[in-house]
Amino acid sequence: MRALVVYESMYGNTHTVAEGIGDGLRAVAEVTVLPVARIGGEDLSGIDLLVVGGPTHIHGVTTARSRKTAIDAASAPDSDLTIDPDAEGPGLREWLDGLDVPGATNAAAFDTRIDGPTLMTGRASRGIARRLRGLGLEMIAPPESFVVDRDNHLRPGVAEAARAWGLQLGRSRVEAAGTSDAPAS
Repeated sequence: MRALVVYESMYGNTHTVAEGIGDGLRAVAEVTVLPVARIGGEDLSGIDLLVVGGPTHIHGVTTARSRKTAIDAASAPDSDLTIDPDAEGPGLREWLDGLDVPGATNAAAFDTRIDGPTLMTGRASRGIARRLRGLGLEMIAPPESFVVDRDNHLRPGVAEAARAWGLQLGRSRVEAAGTSDAPAS
């Protein structure tokens, strides 16, 4: 099985989560983890599982304006936030709008969001999942959220939870396909 984890990250939190998901998937799959800013015209035809995630901005998927606001916030003199090296460039919304995924690919969506009721915080993963379904992809799991604190730092245990979720995704995909549990070589 081949899996691709695509993420957008402003402060590195979603990047850490994406790497954790990739680590979990590696138990049963050949995995590539890439920031959306570095994806070019890669051929997605051989991908069995596409996992896509990003930070929640203004209750949903980032926009060019919300990304600029995040960069400005990190640049403030009293900020302890650092910008992820791949934060600048196109975001998930733009990438998903132009995405072409040939074949019957399965997908999953995740986000990072501030800890709190989703009515107050929103969930980018819901919008990501809606866009993936609109492309004809079958969602193999409900959208998943990984939380950060009010200062935009991952809560303790989130990286481990991301690894566990990645492993769960991989195992459910392998079981559904009826293939071996051995990682691809």
